[in-house]
Amino acid sequence: MPLNPFRISRDRTTMLCAWAFFAICAWFTAWQEPQLEQRLFVLALMFCVLGAALFVFARLAFALVFSSGLFLLLRAITVLKQEYLESPLMPADFVYYIHSSLFETLRRYPNIYSVGICVGIAVPIVLWLAWHYDRRLFAKLRLLPQAALRVSGIAICVLAFWACLLPAGPFAQVHARGAWEKMSDDAALTNFFVNLRDSSVHLPAMASDADAARDWQSTNTTTPGTTDASQYPDIVQVLEESTFDPAPYMHCTVPECHLDMFKPDAMTRGTGVMRVHTFGGGTWVSEFAALTGMPQDIFGPGGMYAPYVLAPRVRDSLPLQLKRLGYTTVAIYPTNGVFLNGHDAYKAYGVDHFYGAHELGLDDWDETDAQMFTAAKRVYDQLKKPGQPIFIMVLTINQHGPHDDPMSTLPKQFQNLLQGLPDATALNFDTYLQRLHDSDVAMKGLEHDFLDRAQPTVLVHFGDHQPSFDDLMRTLPRTLPSELVPYQDYLTYYMIKSNVPGAALPKYPMLDIAHLPGMVLKASGLPMDPYFTALTSLRERCNGLYADCANKDLVKSYYAWIFNRLRVYQ
Repeated sequence: MPLNPFRISRDRTTMLCAWAFFAICAWFTAWQEPQLEQRLFVLALMFCVLGAALFVFARLAFALVFSSGLFLLLRAITVLKQEYLESPLMPADFVYYIHSSLFETLRRYPNIYSVGICVGIAVPIVLWLAWHYDRRLFAKLRLLPQAALRVSGIAICVLAFWACLLPAGPFAQVHARGAWEKMSDDAALTNFFVNLRDSSVHLPAMASDADAARDWQSTNTTTPGTTDASQYPDIVQVLEESTFDPAPYMHCTVPECHLDMFKPDAMTRGTGVMRVHTFGGGTWVSEFAALTGMPQDIFGPGGMYAPYVLAPRVRDSLPLQLKRLGYTTVAIYPTNGVFLNGHDAYKAYGVDHFYGAHELGLDDWDETDAQMFTAAKRVYDQLKKPGQPIFIMVLTINQHGPHDDPMSTLPKQFQNLLQGLPDATALNFDTYLQRLHDSDVAMKGLEHDFLDRAQPTVLVHFGDHQPSFDDLMRTLPRTLPSELVPYQDYLTYYMIKSNVPGAALPKYPMLDIAHLPGMVLKASGLPMDPYFTALTSLRERCNGLYADCANKDLVKSYYAWIFNRLRVYQ
């Protein structure tokens, strides 16, 4: 009987379908990354996984479907998380969402739940078909040579995968980006795999326990303060996102560059230049430092993902200390509470009541400072009980970039305000000043609500990272003392006021943001536990600095004291 030239064997049909599936998945995964090197990076990882699957299962068609389907599923999860939770997928999600908020997320977003059910049904069927119609490889080899070949193949593929993830490896350019870019741009899969390495956390170098005891044993006590809880002041703390004092910038010479929110008055207890540990983005690490008394970068690259990898291990913080003193602790947040794990992170920091944009009835990402402060006052009035003090942490987002809307959209008095700057830079700065003006007006209202009254209150507001101005900020000249020039991209301000008379807080050339919670406790006249007593001693002995302290041995012994003895992070 003559052979049919158009007839294709079952093996070839299976293989063609498998390669077609792989190509389609590569298009919807690797080729959706915005830059060519990112596409090649993800594609290289796909082939590494394909190779490993081939040697594990000894079936090429099944390995093609399994590896490409894995990447397609990962891509689908990133899209769903960005769509519904407004945050990128990170490796830590597979730990912390499963342990803390997976079922709550599925309950709130039934579409995700439905997709999960469909995937759970479809994936086993597709994999079974690929396995059933595929042909087993290496079957003609004896057991020992076959095992050696497969183990060697797996090892080579794993090593190739690992090499792709090296910051100095073949895809170094993919890794050489800031944390904010890795958490905010469209390179979803690239960022996920880069973060596999970036999310590693380690404790800083420490001195011996004996050295720690020698240097810090005297702080192992509770610093005395006001003991009558009914006399404890309310504390309102505001993190002004992307905010800095524009006065030191050389081109900022107009009156709009000198705002009242940066000027001390009769109620000011302490103010000055503050050093943060991020630029252009990463507000969440400023939140971490301002609440825990630790800068995130002492934990290595993974510290940049503090809400996911650091927050669950924190065992002492400003809110936790205040709770021990009888405070009700509250957070007022301008985005959805699941954004960047905000709700769970604040719970770990010691916050009792978390109000995201949804709970406040606001449009997330679009709130003015005035709206946030009005919401904070409304929540305060609801929760305030006689004799019980309240701590409120408010995060604003009015200054969040970009700052390059058309100049015509600005009020007349802020159009072409600064002279002598390139057009793009001037537009960004003018926009920033306009928003800052609104924040200044809103801050006056907040001070009126909480300071112009008989209830003892401490009001704290401080800046965050400087906005990047589309990478133009670093080029702007400014007038600073020589010792601050190396930190010029990490400088902002802090302001601590109180309607209760008291001694002025210490003044430093530059205060590290990690020392802010200790300053707040001191301004409030509250007792400090051994951790904050040690933190205060570090501030005094290092002249307001933290890891930048000139006495590196002292810092190492401090780390040994707080991590090994006080167990503030476990």
